[in-house]
Amino acid sequence: MSMEGGEDWARDGRDWPNREASRFVPAMGLRWHVQVMGKGPVLLLVHGTGAATHSWRDLAPWLARHFTVVAPDLPGHGFTDAAPAHRMSLPGMARLLDGLLRTLGLDPELAVGHSAGAAILTRMALDGAIRPRAIVSLNGAFLPFRDGHSHIFSGLAKLLFVNPLVPRLFAWQAGDRHSVERLIRNTGSRLDRRGVELYARLLRNPRHVQAALGMMANWDLVPLLHDLQGLAPQLVLVAAGADTAIPPAQADRVRARLPAARIVPLPGLGHLAHEEAPETAAELALSVARETGLI
Repeated sequence: MSMEGGEDWARDGRDWPNREASRFVPAMGLRWHVQVMGKGPVLLLVHGTGAATHSWRDLAPWLARHFTVVAPDLPGHGFTDAAPAHRMSLPGMARLLDGLLRTLGLDPELAVGHSAGAAILTRMALDGAIRPRAIVSLNGAFLPFRDGHSHIFSGLAKLLFVNPLVPRLFAWQAGDRHSVERLIRNTGSRLDRRGVELYARLLRNPRHVQAALGMMANWDLVPLLHDLQGLAPQLVLVAAGADTAIPPAQADRVRARLPAARIVPLPGLGHLAHEEAPETAAELALSVARETGLI
């Protein structure tokens, strides 16, 4: 697996967090940006919509003391190639990520996903693509957006997605760091200047914005909820108390579908809890690994 990249990587990846762990891997017709570090059982990290591997910048090195940590940029996000629109659905993303893992020859024994990343991991486990001992969901997005109004928001996202001017307009507006700071605060989180700058860098890229819109436009969580009772790995639902993007009460509704799921509250943290308190998130993952006999 060679290290290579285009203009985006040369420009925006020059000081990317954990850059020394980065590699570019061809799989499923895409060139993926993947970070691999550490030794031990394989732990897969999957970020949420609109994020990238920078989201794990402090957490991944902590986990790499005990695991072989694998963290990809999802299609169209960060430095990974964009996928066709029809592959941006939840099953489509799950299949693409499965293809990447097969190319890497890695079989994760523990999986940690943030927001939409938790839904992707759960879909992969339900489909037999991965067989981890546990899935740690960090403020997982398992319920349809605004429930009964989900079709309205999905329809709006589709309209925005097919308009090529929208991602460019949004990216232009995101050039203002203060706008990105407000966006993050609206999720209930507070990040340092470096964290805000990295999100601003991503959101200035129209391709990254279009990928986020594409996921929203093609996201259908109803089948996932229907199948949830068949989930084999332990599901740990980490619910941050100050999360305004995925309110912690949603974890109770997910557990109602899967009574075996366990809820772990994180008071005082927001949607990006793993970026606000990476040590806490690392200890939580380690405790799950110990409970399942992985380490």
